Amino acid sequence: MPQISYVAEQVRRHDNDRFICSLFAAPAARTGLHAVHAFNIEVARTRELVREPVLGLMRLQWWRDAIAAIAAGRPPDHPVAAPLADAMARFDLDREDFARLLDTRALDFEDEPLADMTALVAYADGTSATLAHLSLQVVGVDSAADPAAAEAARAAARDVAVAWSLVGLVRAVPFHARARRCYLPAAVCRDAGLDVATLFDRGPTRGLPAAAEAVATVARQYLQAARGRMDLVPKAALPVLLPATIADLYLQRLQAAGFDPFAPLVQHAGAGRLLRAAFAALRGRY
Repeated sequence: MPQISYVAEQVRRHDNDRFICSLFAAPAARTGLHAVHAFNIEVARTRELVREPVLGLMRLQWWRDAIAAIAAGRPPDHPVAAPLADAMARFDLDREDFARLLDTRALDFEDEPLADMTALVAYADGTSATLAHLSLQVVGVDSAADPAAAEAARAAARDVAVAWSLVGLVRAVPFHARARRCYLPAAVCRDAGLDVATLFDRGPTRGLPAAAEAVATVARQYLQAARGRMDLVPKAALPVLLPATIADLYLQRLQAAGFDPFAPLVQHAGAGRLLRAAFAALRGRY
């Protein structure tokens, strides 16, 4: 097997679905996607790697400083920083997107849960959708060349990314519960009759399927909205939009499991993801 770069290996290992989708990008863009996605892994995993919130916030600040240093031509000595610096220069990546992603990730260290679905979507927007916007810049969706197509791509990518985040957070309920964290909004839990403390202590509990279904329903709505723009979106954007077809697979499994995030069917990624992505890419669909 050919040797792959450090950032590609990090994405393959820790964000395998996005790695699969990146395979359908042109080689130069694929390298940039791996750098941007590896950066995302660095910040997304911060909460699970530190014991104290202050240490996590310091880690996020380190990355803020690193982005500024990269922009000034002085990338820090870090295995992700050098390829990220190359991607930022080659694709003229928007520094504000990095700032927004880092600012939103600071919410991971808040004690209070997300209040409602609006807050959850805002979190998904600041993390997953911001990453998608950076990814569009990498694959070469150019506003100057075709403003209408670029706007359609941005809107579709945002909708797919929000849906992807919501599906991921539902599937991650068992992982977060072990750390006594929950990203299901407080209002959704209340309406479903889900007691979060019981979820933390006992795992699957009354109200969890209803809460998971509520979030999954919103995810489906965002996927539907994204597909409503499919005929307007340039083909270059496809690698950023392909997570939609994998999200469908996860939503199908979640429904088949009675919306129980703890079910093995939900937790198993499976081997069919590459085939689904390849078939969608072949048809130019997502």
